Amino acid sequence: MSQPTSIGGRPLTPAPGMPTPELRIARFRPHARRLFWSALVLIAVAGATGYLWHNLPAPFEDWMLLTAAGIVVFLLVLMPFLTWWSHIFTLTTRRIMVRRGVFRVRRAQLSHVRGYTVQLRRGLFGRLWQVGTLTLSDGVDAPLKLRNVPDAELVHEALVDQVEVNQILAHRDATSIPLVGDAG
Repeated sequence: MSQPTSIGGRPLTPAPGMPTPELRIARFRPHARRLFWSALVLIAVAGATGYLWHNLPAPFEDWMLLTAAGIVVFLLVLMPFLTWWSHIFTLTTRRIMVRRGVFRVRRAQLSHVRGYTVQLRRGLFGRLWQVGTLTLSDGVDAPLKLRNVPDAELVHEALVDQVEVNQILAHRDATSIPLVGDAG
């Protein structure tokens, strides 16, 4: 039996029949370009609050200004940030997992061993920002869409590589390997 080999910094290939450990390849979030408007709102609210502090007309008071600024920041800055922050893609050597949701967490995953197609879609602005939508379809379940993925081409290549490696390992483990010395 040959020893496990490694090519170009990849983890060692396990011996036939041995379980393969699940290693994390990448964990990433959607591209942060969606937070552009939230950043502008935060800057505008800070500037307006600083300008209007102690300069409000007679029926209004400073606590009213701070309350309104707090509500605007909560709804238009903090909530979009928490939504973005809670959306996580995790790519491992066995599967791709998607976790999203602030209050109600939703998870989806797709195993590389089952095999699936990976389709990359990018528009004009997606090419400029190097983002895209990856659609993963195994032909049985509903397609898993990864939207607004940064470095979409790199993630696409990693997914295709993992499907190929897992298919090879599954095929190798499924076929019987005659041991040396068996005269069967």
